[in-house]
Amino acid sequence: MNKELKIFGVVTFFTLFLYWGVEPFAHSQMHKHVESHGFTYDGTADIKEAEAKLAAAKESGNKVEKAEATAKAKKEFWANVVKISKLKGDPVAGEAGFAMCAGCHMDGAMNMGGVIPPSLNHAGSLYDKNYLIALIKNPAMAGNVDHKYKDTSMHPMGSVSSMITTDQDVANVVAYLKANKAGELTTKEAFTEACERCHAMRYAKTTQLGDTPKFKYKKDELKHQVKILEEQDLVKAYMGKLPPDLSIIIRARSEHFLETFVENPQSQLAGTSMPRVGLSHEGYEKVKEYLTEIGDPSKPAREAIGPWVILFFIIFTGLAFLWKKEKWNGHH
Repeated sequence: MNKELKIFGVVTFFTLFLYWGVEPFAHSQMHKHVESHGFTYDGTADIKEAEAKLAAAKESGNKVEKAEATAKAKKEFWANVVKISKLKGDPVAGEAGFAMCAGCHMDGAMNMGGVIPPSLNHAGSLYDKNYLIALIKNPAMAGNVDHKYKDTSMHPMGSVSSMITTDQDVANVVAYLKANKAGELTTKEAFTEACERCHAMRYAKTTQLGDTPKFKYKKDELKHQVKILEEQDLVKAYMGKLPPDLSIIIRARSEHFLETFVENPQSQLAGTSMPRVGLSHEGYEKVKEYLTEIGDPSKPAREAIGPWVILFFIIFTGLAFLWKKEKWNGHH
């Protein structure tokens, strides 16, 4: 018995060593580790990135002035966002300001500047307050894609700052969104409003134009496919390439990758054209739940049967031990 326990201990040790020692180490070498900021948008990550680029520019002696200007601009921008977030917004006054947003951000909107403007039906629930403030002030800075533009006013949403001009106006509009556009939303609605205008989900039969309808005639189906391809060409031209299908993104890249990438795409893929989405933690959990549901629909069933499988192995091990003890009794 003691000999068998020793063998079991050796096997267990090397199994755990290989699993917890080698695999995590290999993963750490293949993929850089990125810390999550808990979906807090105060500019900390953006400023840190800008300062790192400034340090690299000084070391190489290239584009130092541009890097200094970028770092300074980001510090000033996010300081202003934090200042506005402390103002008391008036939802009633903010309704008038929101009316200027609703002209583009509505159900059934057309492609503008490369992508379809997202619906804001649940913006108060889905997006972080600071992010909404930043988005109104400077969409390119808010999305951390200012590197795409020589002048951030060239962003497709850049004209908003000319309509909602004062800091108090911004605070009022955000207060209106939080008070009147913060209803409960389903996981599918969260994905649709936050991600669908760029990312398809073939497992859910969803494209950049929404759910794929059923067609009676093949010619109607082909016409719809042409519309999808045309929409994808517009997105591709704006983003540089067609954003990936997200059907199995969690299983392919892990939950941690998804969380940090959604929170700040530049942290995982520097120079990417994907803007920061600005989801709150609650909004992200809704999107993640939908992605899990579509990409791994059998997960709830596996988790439900897991404890029963473990119980079976425990009982089987006990029975096997008793059988072995009975068969080897008197042979030592």
